[in-house]
Amino acid sequence: MYAFQYQQVKTVPEATSLIAAGAQALAGGQTMLAAMKQRLMGPEKLVDLAGIKDLVGIEVTPSSLVIKAMTTHQTVELSGAVQQMIPSLAILAGGIGDRQVRALGTIGGSLANNDPAACYPSAVLALGATVMTNQREIAADEFFLGMYATALQEGELITGVRFPIPKRSGYAKFKQPASRFALVGVFVAQTEGGVRVAVTGAGNGVFRHLELEHALSQRFSPDSVEGVHIDPTELNSDIHASALYRANLVSVQAKEAVRRALA
Repeated sequence: MYAFQYQQVKTVPEATSLIAAGAQALAGGQTMLAAMKQRLMGPEKLVDLAGIKDLVGIEVTPSSLVIKAMTTHQTVELSGAVQQMIPSLAILAGGIGDRQVRALGTIGGSLANNDPAACYPSAVLALGATVMTNQREIAADEFFLGMYATALQEGELITGVRFPIPKRSGYAKFKQPASRFALVGVFVAQTEGGVRVAVTGAGNGVFRHLELEHALSQRFSPDSVEGVHIDPTELNSDIHASALYRANLVSVQAKEAVRRALA
């Protein structure tokens, strides 16, 4: 690990001021600190967001659930409000990493990093959520731009995510055994605007699968997945799984996600 300066802050303006001056924001640190230890990253200054109380917590409205950026995976997993209003989101959070990761990792950090195999991006995209920042609001369809890339601009911080309440939803993933990231994960949501299906782990970033959405909009049943061809040509192929294997997993996990939504 390279030498760096570390500073804690208590407000969003303090953080954005330091970031504008060249500091790197530190959320849960579950990705960044590991990369720094391997000298894959070498920020000269870190600004720790953990002391900003305004970025922690879960707020409920009649039609939405707002999860603030520094809320941990464990808090989402155990939240009674999340379990009641979007149970699939609580289940997703409970399957991230291990207990230590869930105790420190945050939803804002996960989304800002946008790992192509992370779980949260699939929920945000499938549920049609809105990413809130210190400057604006960004629709999920406009937020994710590919591998580790988002619509966030320099100096822009995620402050929370607003999830509309779906009619029903489900998430299923096939874990990569060592990292526990999704080899393939599929989040299915039946919303007021129709069915949305988001896939993570299979490509260079989270993406919606329009053919699955169309089939499930016709009939929301695991059987509807059977007739949908999953094209492997744009999926990942690596030491963990071939593109063809991932294509099969998309179908398998989509069926399971629908079963869980119906259950």
